[in-house]
Amino acid sequence: MIRSKQTNTTNSASYGSKINYKDVDLLKIFITEQGKILPRRATGITVQQQRRLAKAVKRARILALLPFVTSNQNQ
Repeated sequence: MIRSKQTNTTNSASYGSKINYKDVDLLKIFITEQGKILPRRATGITVQQQRRLAKAVKRARILALLPFVTSNQNQ
């Protein structure tokens, strides 16, 4: 049995120059529910775009546009 990889790829060309720390809606696509940055193999973006994305997410967290961690509502 050969299973094909099912990845959640995005059109990397469309996000190339648009990655910006001010665009919170775009950054939320690349962040898990826990607030972790998704790996490149899961998103399908290039290495350069992943670097820009990581810097943008970190800047947005410092400026309080994105949370560092999500609050746990189940407690």
